[in-house]
Amino acid sequence: MKDGRQYQSGFGNHFSSEALPGALPEGQNSPQKVPYGLVAELLSGSAFTMPRHGNLRTWFYRIRPSVVHGALKMLPASQWVSASQNVTDVPAAQLRWNPMDYSSIDDDFISGMKTFATNGDAHMRSGSAVHVFTAKRSMDRKYFSNLDGDLLIVPQEGRLELRTEFGVIDLVPSEIAVIQRGIKFQVNLPDGKARGYVLEIYGAHLVLPDLGPIGSSGLANSRDFETPVAAYEDMTGDFILACKFAGNIFEGPIGHSPFDVVGWHGNYAPYKYDLKKFMTINTVSFDHPDPSIFTVLTSPGEMEGQANVDFVIFPPRWMVAQNTFRPPYFHRNMMSEYMGLIHGVYDAKPAGGFEPGGGSLHNCMLPHGPETKAYEGAIEAELKPHYLDKTLAFMFESAYLYRPTAFAMTGGVLQSNYADCWKGMPRNFDPNKRF
Repeated sequence: MKDGRQYQSGFGNHFSSEALPGALPEGQNSPQKVPYGLVAELLSGSAFTMPRHGNLRTWFYRIRPSVVHGALKMLPASQWVSASQNVTDVPAAQLRWNPMDYSSIDDDFISGMKTFATNGDAHMRSGSAVHVFTAKRSMDRKYFSNLDGDLLIVPQEGRLELRTEFGVIDLVPSEIAVIQRGIKFQVNLPDGKARGYVLEIYGAHLVLPDLGPIGSSGLANSRDFETPVAAYEDMTGDFILACKFAGNIFEGPIGHSPFDVVGWHGNYAPYKYDLKKFMTINTVSFDHPDPSIFTVLTSPGEMEGQANVDFVIFPPRWMVAQNTFRPPYFHRNMMSEYMGLIHGVYDAKPAGGFEPGGGSLHNCMLPHGPETKAYEGAIEAELKPHYLDKTLAFMFESAYLYRPTAFAMTGGVLQSNYADCWKGMPRNFDPNKRF
């Protein structure tokens, strides 16, 4: 692939990129034939009649049109499950999982995907799904696209090389990438193995949250998002084209690399973001701010102010407290929360059990909060500025109930004793003693 690992900055911009000079036609005075003998192809990420600010599309100028490939045949059922297929019961319980070990099988990014929870309906383009992947093999001669939704990729261990129709994205833990619906890509493993989380979004595309009274600066800044520049492969051979469609995985032959885009322009493109650049706003003066103050990206829901799914992080930050409770408070919430840990220790769960690569699920209105050890330490700690260091946790928070999959409940990584972390919670009440 002819590339220089370069990026264009900005979120939601209209980008233009060409790997050969003059590959992009210019206006109505363009010749009848596309430069270099290329083929024009439109990729639409929204309905044609969406309002201008929400209309997403990109023009490709490529060597061959995407329609040139062999028949796609459905593969046997895998552990990548969609909401429309997941019919398990939802337990009225807080759930937590250990990290997944690497399989003895040399899985790639696609075959190593395990679904832990889903909500909504992939067929109706609503809701989302939570996955964890473990991979020990690059995709090599296989290419993939997800026709059911966008993929938010959160690596936890190992680097990822994401090769796409638009160019190349290099990704490390503490960075994220988004590859939208319909875009072809390939995941290679520079370190030989990788593990991480994936949020599959059936509903609205991710956008930056409104800042409201925060003002013009704060949270994720649009300038820090990076989109790859054009690069192309002009290769023929025996390759595999795979896709996920209507909840199933399909594969078929393709005689060339689909990364044959020599130039492109538009506002529908994959991107990456470094979570270390997040502008954290978190002064705890009286009460804790809601976790929404840590929202990086949001997929809007049908009701204003209630997201299809938010991506929220808990990065290193100052916890400045004045006569108030330091760790996250006990909580019951309309939203359903899946939490993961990229590295370090989460401050509300210091006693172990919530490990990097693992996860927890607190569904709608199920109570949760700091474990006993965190609570006891907080009420005795000296109240002074405190910096939470060497930690990075995140949350997928959805307005819809998350339904655990059969694998999540019986696959060997579910913890049977998660609720024990709240055992021994002290009863300090004394009606004759205020403090």
